[in-house]
Amino acid sequence: MPVPSETLGILLISGTHERAHYAFVLAAGAASLGRQVVLFATNEGCRALCADWSGLADAGRDAGVRAHGIAGIGDLRESATQLGARLIACEAGLRMAGIAPQALLKGVEVAGVATFLGAAKGQVITL
Repeated sequence: MPVPSETLGILLISGTHERAHYAFVLAAGAASLGRQVVLFATNEGCRALCADWSGLADAGRDAGVRAHGIAGIGDLRESATQLGARLIACEAGLRMAGIAPQALLKGVEVAGVATFLGAAKGQVITL
């Protein structure tokens, strides 16, 4: 089955562990298939792009996920970035969530929705 050539856009607007975890499942999975991926987080979803993502709602859920043999957010984020996924935190979303850009994971871009829409040429998934 051929891999779509369009960039997969993932829009993360939720600050819950469940949605953030699955955003990174999709990002790592698509990138592992050779697909270009851009993950854009806004508002509380920006917490998933922080170096310390424990500010996500129900962050303790990650231990249960890993206990079931499923990759946690830390491993998924690392895999996605190593495979070339582009991570963008919304500048306005950071302000709304009260997050300083310095709190972000190394390599995360800070930009606006126009940057995301310009990069997401193809399918867009919202979580």
